[in-house]
Amino acid sequence: MNFEFSDEQRQLHEAVERYLSEQYSFDRFQSIKRSAAGWDPSVWQGLAELGVLGITVPAAQGGLGFGPLETLAMMGDCGRSLLLEPLLSSAIVATAALCAFVHEPPAAQLLGSMAAGEKIAVLGHFESNSRYQSQWVTTRARRSGETYRLDGHKGVVMHAGAADVLLVSARTSGEAADARGVSLFLVPRTAPGVTLDVYPTVDGQRAADVYLEGVELPVASQLGAEGDALAAVEAALDIGLAGLCADAVGVMQALLDTTVDYVRERQQFGQPIGRFQALQHRIADMLIHLEAARSMSYLAALRCTAEDVSERRRALSAAKAVIGQAGRFVGQQAVQLHGGMGMTDELKVSHLFKRLTAAQLMFGDSDTHLQRFAALSRA
Repeated sequence: MNFEFSDEQRQLHEAVERYLSEQYSFDRFQSIKRSAAGWDPSVWQGLAELGVLGITVPAAQGGLGFGPLETLAMMGDCGRSLLLEPLLSSAIVATAALCAFVHEPPAAQLLGSMAAGEKIAVLGHFESNSRYQSQWVTTRARRSGETYRLDGHKGVVMHAGAADVLLVSARTSGEAADARGVSLFLVPRTAPGVTLDVYPTVDGQRAADVYLEGVELPVASQLGAEGDALAAVEAALDIGLAGLCADAVGVMQALLDTTVDYVRERQQFGQPIGRFQALQHRIADMLIHLEAARSMSYLAALRCTAEDVSERRRALSAAKAVIGQAGRFVGQQAVQLHGGMGMTDELKVSHLFKRLTAAQLMFGDSDTHLQRFAALSRA
């Protein structure tokens, strides 16, 4: 199978790589990480001008209309640069969810604004006791005339504090674990009754717990047929998982490159430590894990939009489990080969390792996906 990028994909990759190498240095990353907002609107606008924010937005709404392979081509660059802006949560996950309802004016209008960098939307779906079970939704939406009233809580909503609109899943019928009865709502972040508890994650990104208490919304804010939104939400999460896998592979590549440069320069006993055979073997093992992860990221990108839901989830769980394990190995080896300096904030290595640690937990950890893969394989 040919894994070479097409000309368009290569051009996208080169444009994003060039922009981030010029505009998103490690010093700038640290400055943004320490800022109150935790992201930089000027960087966001620069990405919009490159077309990155509209990469999967349909052309009719002002986007590029690309798919997961183009997303793969650019996400590795974002991982290497430790991008803190809400690219995965808004331009990939939330965009994928909205594209399922693009025939509805509210969704189409929001997609156009997102592609232009004018608005940010993020998906608030998982809850604190859901344990990555996408059908577990206890947030309630009760209709009264021409309005809905939302009450509930969403946990660890990435970049919710930066969002203009929250895509909130809420149950309009049924019980907590039912597949049917889940609807999706457009909720302005500043709507009365919406409270955000914002905090930094281990890798310096921002997340928030979202509390909804008596949030009144017009009927038009509900997308699609009432109670039928779970499939669209799960499809968007699968696309986001594939994007996260590509981001993690980019982080691992950066760790390997940084470690190779370090062992070539670090002197011990009158020679670079990279000449020691034991260290060469460890770096070779890092490369083996990286290439296995890269192959699985290709699989995730190829299968994340498959119509066969069981096969799609089986492939994505396999990719997430392998990449999670590879990321742990590569990150630990990179830190250990740098010695004590590998744990300091002054070196990029520690931040890359934290990025992999956070990625390992997003959309379900390795154990969760191993269990899901086993269950789907038995089925």
